[in-house]
Amino acid sequence: MRGEIKISGSKNAALPILAATMLTREKCEIKNVPDLMDIKSTFELLNYMGKKCYFGFNVFSAAEASQLKHHAPYDLVRKMRASVLVAGPLLARFKKARFSLPGGCSIGVRPIDIHLEAFQKLGAAVSYERGDVILSAARLKCGRVKFRFPSVGATENLMMCAALMKGTTVLENCAREPEIADLAGALRSMGAGVEGEGTAAIKVTGRDSLKGLKYSVMPDRIETGTFMLAAAAAGGKVKLLNTDIRLVEAVASALRKSGVKVSPADPKLRWRGIVVESGGGRPKPVSVATKPYPGFPTDLQAPWMAFMTRAKGECQVHEAIFENRYMHAAELMRLGADITVMDRNASIKGVNRLLGAPVMASDIRAGAALIVAAAAARGVTVIRRVYHIDRGYEKIENKLCLAGMRIERMKS
Repeated sequence: MRGEIKISGSKNAALPILAATMLTREKCEIKNVPDLMDIKSTFELLNYMGKKCYFGFNVFSAAEASQLKHHAPYDLVRKMRASVLVAGPLLARFKKARFSLPGGCSIGVRPIDIHLEAFQKLGAAVSYERGDVILSAARLKCGRVKFRFPSVGATENLMMCAALMKGTTVLENCAREPEIADLAGALRSMGAGVEGEGTAAIKVTGRDSLKGLKYSVMPDRIETGTFMLAAAAAGGKVKLLNTDIRLVEAVASALRKSGVKVSPADPKLRWRGIVVESGGGRPKPVSVATKPYPGFPTDLQAPWMAFMTRAKGECQVHEAIFENRYMHAAELMRLGADITVMDRNASIKGVNRLLGAPVMASDIRAGAALIVAAAAARGVTVIRRVYHIDRGYEKIENKLCLAGMRIERMKS
């Protein structure tokens, strides 16, 4: 692979920022929003709830067209777990919210009990009816909320709720992902006071009302890491644009240990991009364990495993976040990988070569892992169920083609 790839805006940052438009009556405009299925599902949800939304050319706008609904139904929530992020804005603004329980997904149960416990600490009552969660409060009270686990979604939901509660709320044991900091920046632009993002304690000083939003979403660090791994697996020299190496330090460090050269495109201006250079040979084995940020991201565990399938030796992967995130292992073995999975641990014995074969994506990141493996495999790999990949990667085949990968989308 040789060439340049422009990184899209972050899906995981865009989703809560789009939900935050529910906090205000005024018009909001968000730029650098990726054109993905999850964004389109959010578009449908916000329109259903009473917003008038437009989306095109990576710009998302939302204005209030009618009285907002308080109920997010199952047919919309089931398409995307992030729909639960409307709960915080609705509860803060109307003192009530009703939304369908999102259920589990292919990578694990992913319950929302941490969200609900936190809302209760702010004074909300929680009840259940016909598969829906109902939140209600005569009056919400500011205070101190400590999460029992640094959940990204719960941190985002509580930040948005506290932003429209007059007074100061302190959130402890918060998630520290960069997407949290991006939401904090958006809430500040709307008039809320937010301090401490990127640390375990976030202080939110809420307002009676919030103004409209004009904001540009941060680059997608998971897409960045995926393309870094694809370039490393295939070999060559690829420059990633519109991204920042500080977002992916854990991945960059692991790649360097494996023998791949990773550097900022401009050392003085680190946000200008990343250069990845690899000979395409077999990498050194490097073991990783997924952790909350700034540790190794769970969303890059599958692509990392794909890269390690050709390592010169044996390495381990430990998945500490989700209990069922190794379904890609069986598909990688169809390409010739030697992987043994036991509970949350996977042992990878590197093989000399992978051979193309028909495979199937089970989730977003598993699909990305199959592309990374296919980049290193001899012959043709056909990946089915690519709708999973489309949920997290914008026009992925077009971007990889520009960098020299022979990849095309086929009709089923």
